[in-house]
Amino acid sequence: METIRIHATDRSPEIEFHFAENRFLISGESYPEDGPLFFTPLLASLATHVQQMSAGSLTFDLRLIYYNSVTARFLVQLFSLLDSSAKRGVQVQIYWHYASDDDNMQEMGEEFGEELEAATFHMCPEEP
Repeated sequence: METIRIHATDRSPEIEFHFAENRFLISGESYPEDGPLFFTPLLASLATHVQQMSAGSLTFDLRLIYYNSVTARFLVQLFSLLDSSAKRGVQVQIYWHYASDDDNMQEMGEEFGEELEAATFHMCPEEP
């Protein structure tokens, strides 16, 4: 599958999906005008890719500064997909990067991480 690269805008995040390397990144602010139009193809591509994996490892970095409720729903679907892959034997590492002084993003990461059963979730505070 081809690498997906989408440059960040003032409303949508940077996307880098490196399928050949099983390395994925979502970074920046996320409140796209048409969230489903933005996220649905990304989630579909990722689902196709991970459903073909029965072993191996996958790394997903999230470096979100801000996101809206539409993005939150996408993240729930994303984490469900990744956790299902981990339950099938794929080693899934998720890294939640956030500014160490951003209590809201820290709490959101902790909540997402608590919902996972098989994927490994890493909280990664960074200096602002």
